[in-house]
Amino acid sequence: MSQSLHPMLNIAIKAARAAGAIINRASLDLEQLKINHKGPNDFVTEVDQAAEQVIIDTVLQAYPNHAILAEESGRSRGAKDSEFVWIIDPLDGTTNFIHGFPVYCVSIALAHRGQVQQAVVYDPTRNDLFYASKGRGAYLNDRRIRVSRRTRLSDALVGTGFPFRRGDNFKRYIKMFEEVMQSCAGVRRPGAAALDLCYVAAGYYDGFFETGLNPWDIAAGSLMITEAGGLIGNFTGESDYLYQREVVAGNAKVYAQLVTILAPYTRVIKADDVAGEAVATEAGDTTPEQALAASLGAEAPAADAKPKRGPVRIKKQPAAEE
Repeated sequence: MSQSLHPMLNIAIKAARAAGAIINRASLDLEQLKINHKGPNDFVTEVDQAAEQVIIDTVLQAYPNHAILAEESGRSRGAKDSEFVWIIDPLDGTTNFIHGFPVYCVSIALAHRGQVQQAVVYDPTRNDLFYASKGRGAYLNDRRIRVSRRTRLSDALVGTGFPFRRGDNFKRYIKMFEEVMQSCAGVRRPGAAALDLCYVAAGYYDGFFETGLNPWDIAAGSLMITEAGGLIGNFTGESDYLYQREVVAGNAKVYAQLVTILAPYTRVIKADDVAGEAVATEAGDTTPEQALAASLGAEAPAADAKPKRGPVRIKKQPAAEE
């Protein structure tokens, strides 16, 4: 790579490539794969676990005093009180992977005092490496990437993800999907949210929205988008999407138009809404929100919390320019 990279980003890249090698080897013989169910339509394989282990081993070898928040092992490894937290999804798109559908990736983010500073998303099938450091831009392999310049939602290609877990509000999703689909040029749903966010950063998509995502799905991609000149928030355009488990992203113009459509569908996620998706930690089972909040030294929102009405970066836009 031509530009000099931050040492912590170099470690993230090393870890992501090691995990990608494990995933690529396993993809050659999917018949031998051992698959377990975390819940209906929610799978974990020995590949997820092996990839996560090599990522955490690589990180802790370099930074033994850092904290870890990982999809499969929660916070069971690493320091518990560090200001540095590595947020790891070893295989985003597991369902695609076990079917041999080649859209999946490794996602690694490093947060310092709650702010994502370094991000890597590695697509082992295509050997595509997306990476970003806060304040230094976003890259795909050696090429600087930027969000698209399309200004009208009617011309936009929009990515999404379908709800698939028990308890997801399918009817609510279908209504918003129908409204977005009729307002844009096309909707795509490949099935790996971390890659979807990188596709927004690279300008492949003009926008993206999804509900029910976990912090490790979003953390790396969120930095990729902001460093590529895009915006990311919850459905009302505010920045607490990690807790609300709803996310919308895009270039500034498309983001604004998506927020206008999606704002009526926002909801505050209560802790007990995701009780079935507990993350194992040393203190027992907690929800993803609680685990992330504890890891980042923040408080998860109270069950009856209302959406914050602080400054909104992008409010309702006037009609799109012709």
